[in-house]
Amino acid sequence: MGNPRRVGVGLDYSPASKQALRWAADNLIDGGDQLILIQVQPAKACHTRKQPFENTGSPLVPLEEFRDISYSKQYGLTHDPEVLDILDTVSRTKGAKVVAKVYWGDPRQKLCDAVEDLKLDSLVLGRRGLGAIKRVLLGSVSKYVVTNVSCPVTVVKGIHL
Repeated sequence: MGNPRRVGVGLDYSPASKQALRWAADNLIDGGDQLILIQVQPAKACHTRKQPFENTGSPLVPLEEFRDISYSKQYGLTHDPEVLDILDTVSRTKGAKVVAKVYWGDPRQKLCDAVEDLKLDSLVLGRRGLGAIKRVLLGSVSKYVVTNVSCPVTVVKGIHL
């Protein structure tokens, strides 16, 4: 076991982002590492906790608080038992410290900001696998982030079932 690392995982509760979280938990996280869930809400979202943290993102929220359904409601997030199970398992079996942070705005820019703000050693993202036309029209968050951040990025391609 080397020095503890700060590993971010972009989470939007899509199957691809949950697969990225699972991949990071199984293949990247070691004992003592800090796993930081990075969630980006639309700028227009209006939730009780947004106003004080709109420019800086929320404070780092420990797993114990993230587990509480009131946390999800305050930030307008999905309360997802599958995600909680992955996080509980990686915390318990690997001794990783799990925290979450919410940003508001464009996911491409906010994920890049998170790398710098949180001084991440690595970032893991899911890739939905948009077709060529949708990718041209909507852009690819993962492609943008890979080309604009200073840390290694692992992009986990979603598997279609």
